[in-house]
Amino acid sequence: MAGNGKGRTIGIDLGTTYSCVAAWKHDRIEIIPNDQGNRTTLSYVAFTATERLIGDAAKNQVANNPINTIYDAKRLIGRNFSDPTVQSDMICWPFKVIPVDADKPMIVVTYKGEEKQFTAEEISSMVLTKMKDIAEVYLGSSVTDAVVTVPAYFNNSQRQATKVAGAIAGLDIVRVINEPTAAALAYGLDKGVTSSVAKNVLIFDLGGGTFDVSVATIEGDSIEVKAIAGDTHLGGQDIDNRMVNHFIKEFNIKKGKDISGNPRSIRRLRSACERAKRVLSSTLETPIEIESLFEGIDLFSTISRAKFEDLNMDLFNKCMEQVEKCVSDAKMEKSSVDEVVLVGGSSRIPKVQQMLQELFGEKEVCKTINPDEAVAYGAAMLAAKLSGEGDVKVQKLILFDVTPLSLGIGLNGDEMRVIIPRNTTIPTRNSCNDIVTMFDNQTCMDLPVYEGERSKCTDNNLLGEFWLDGIPAAPRGVAKIKVCFDIDENGILNVSAEHIGSGVKNNITITNYKGRLSNKEIERMIRDAKKYKFEDDDFRKKAWARADLENYAYNTRNAARSAAKLTAAGKKKIEDVFENLTQWLESNKQAEVYDLKDKKKELRTIFNPIIAKMK
Repeated sequence: MAGNGKGRTIGIDLGTTYSCVAAWKHDRIEIIPNDQGNRTTLSYVAFTATERLIGDAAKNQVANNPINTIYDAKRLIGRNFSDPTVQSDMICWPFKVIPVDADKPMIVVTYKGEEKQFTAEEISSMVLTKMKDIAEVYLGSSVTDAVVTVPAYFNNSQRQATKVAGAIAGLDIVRVINEPTAAALAYGLDKGVTSSVAKNVLIFDLGGGTFDVSVATIEGDSIEVKAIAGDTHLGGQDIDNRMVNHFIKEFNIKKGKDISGNPRSIRRLRSACERAKRVLSSTLETPIEIESLFEGIDLFSTISRAKFEDLNMDLFNKCMEQVEKCVSDAKMEKSSVDEVVLVGGSSRIPKVQQMLQELFGEKEVCKTINPDEAVAYGAAMLAAKLSGEGDVKVQKLILFDVTPLSLGIGLNGDEMRVIIPRNTTIPTRNSCNDIVTMFDNQTCMDLPVYEGERSKCTDNNLLGEFWLDGIPAAPRGVAKIKVCFDIDENGILNVSAEHIGSGVKNNITITNYKGRLSNKEIERMIRDAKKYKFEDDDFRKKAWARADLENYAYNTRNAARSAAKLTAAGKKKIEDVFENLTQWLESNKQAEVYDLKDKKKELRTIFNPIIAKMK
């Protein structure tokens, strides 16, 4: 159990569209509902003239404030502004994204009348803060640590950026776990399928912004991931985009109007398409009806399930290609897969389920776990194990995850020397002892670190680089260098190099190399996060004080109107004071708490003598 003043440890599924938090309570894992009673929370952050909104409240005002309502931050985290996926996403986003130092994308909003810039890490940290607050209210104690899930195909930079987001939110992310691995935990230990007989399970995780598939073998208390595959840029948002683009074209053809440059119209259309997508999972056709979509012109149309499937068939085929690749990487036949488990909201799409069944010989897909909650459930299970809170079943858990991409170093001639192949079980350590100098009397060597599956370094992702200096001068090929790669349980990489013989060493911990945040920037963001939380709390106190004043005024006026013993003069006095108050509230929208409390005291001194006559 958490002790010595340390707070609780929770599991968080930080999703592109929705996030979910869970924790160990009442001797089991519980999915924690938010302040609206929902078990998932929208990963939205909105900035207005008066406050910052996170979650459901942010989404509720998006139609009126699209350019200052941020979503999809997960698609930006750990990426460069020039990344083709970022450029394609920007076309669909109503909010503004600009490049800053080192090609880092910054989100631009207007907050309280001032222009502000935020990194994707900061926006994600705001969502994590919301999940932390939700958990603290439910658990009745502070939360300091968390296990946070990421897409299996998140690279090293994206994983490190996620940990930075946690730090900004005041959370120590004790473990980063792959989303399908977390779902495997939920399936394997919650549904009682573990036994002495090994079972091969394919986890199909199609969420709002990412797609992951993994094959895991579950046996007894052991869950071993055999292979993972996927796409960090394929999900429900892409499916929505196809529908939005379809209706933009239809509106242009039928009405002669192009709405693509109007953020408010696009936002309303997107919301209608999101609803239609869900409805089409249970019906064959659904209407799209939006009054006064653009320049007073209505959009009244329909979309059939067949048309929906046709618009997205190439995306569905991509999913199936990744499934086949994953099974192949696991060195299995499709017939060896005992169960196909669906995770993620978009896995509810009937065509996706049909294609999976056909791929696995008409095998019925498993729908026994909640696709929206399974990832958070598994994260909380690991959190309970790491914190010592779980029961015997949880504590006996043995988990073997894998690295999604090959890791290696670049050698002369643009060759990538793989040190750790993809789908290697982590944590792991591997080394290469036969790297030699390329020139006579070479005393230093540049060691760039890459991840990817291409043979040429320039076709892969550069994670970082460091120099080994002080190599004793010798003829070409004589001096030998040992390079060691060490991946921890979070998938974070440490690389070291040593000259064999002299013992000269150097090392690097790979962080968010491209556009990484400095320690000074992270510290500044942590301070800003505390400031924004203070502002949120201050606004909340003002809102409560304002509501308390209004309730008192309305209740008193209504009681006076129905009071038989109160004179006409008394009633008029209360009506006049009430009218003055409404005018004061209208002209003092930014009134401080003490102003509102003083106003209530003022009303009491006027109302109380009059009310006394009613008794």
